[in-house]
Amino acid sequence: MKDDGLAAGKGVVVTDDLDAAKAHANACERVVIEEFLDGPEVSLFAITDGVTVVPLQPAQDFKRALDGDEGPNTGGMGAYSPLPWSDPKLVDEVVQTVLQPTVDEMRRRGTPFSGLLYAGLAITSRGVRVIEFNARFGDPETQVVLARLKTPLAGVLLAAANGTLEDLAPLRWSEDAAVTVVIASHNYPDTPRTGDPITGLDEVAAQDAPHAYVLHAGTRHDGDDVVSAGGRVLSVTATGTDLTQARERAYAAVARVRLDGSQHRTDIAAKAAAGE
Repeated sequence: MKDDGLAAGKGVVVTDDLDAAKAHANACERVVIEEFLDGPEVSLFAITDGVTVVPLQPAQDFKRALDGDEGPNTGGMGAYSPLPWSDPKLVDEVVQTVLQPTVDEMRRRGTPFSGLLYAGLAITSRGVRVIEFNARFGDPETQVVLARLKTPLAGVLLAAANGTLEDLAPLRWSEDAAVTVVIASHNYPDTPRTGDPITGLDEVAAQDAPHAYVLHAGTRHDGDDVVSAGGRVLSVTATGTDLTQARERAYAAVARVRLDGSQHRTDIAAKAAAGE
């Protein structure tokens, strides 16, 4: 059940509970009812100049607020890349069957698209299905994808803008893994509390860099202090030789950040790191 309108990433309820589905539908002015898609979700970004499509590396994010994919749907509580469980042919398949045909058809219609194409996918028992398209980078998957990209992003975007992606050298990627953990404010995603002081950011910079760092999302300055100003407040991103090390570094940095009433998931990339 999906709210037919802007809902800040929180308008969807995916459930096998009919009563929960009805309750969400009744809370929406207009509602979209969509096919239930089994299997894991994957986010794949691609950059295009309207002709050539250059895919980035896939990532997986965690939509639910609580561990074990429990709790309400959110805009994303964390992400990781690469996906050791995914089919090595997945990216090529999505480019050939989804992204390139989309770009070709838009050009054929006289409305060519250049820029960032974001395909939200479900790897179902019936094959790859497209959940959504966005014409932007997605949060929090972008954090882990760009943490692994060694080719300067600016040059890739310039090639997309001036129509020369075909001449671009293959993208270079780090072999390291990356994990992002989102620190959310009290009562997110319902009515998040704001204005709470955030401390420990200097400790992360001093003790965890360059392998772990903090990206700001819902923050603002209050004098000399940094305070929360939204639901998803910070993204703590870390890299490592594998997902296990990246997780350890990410959660070590998360532990240094202090925000009263904050919440975060403790299982980001845990199953993938364990080979499940």
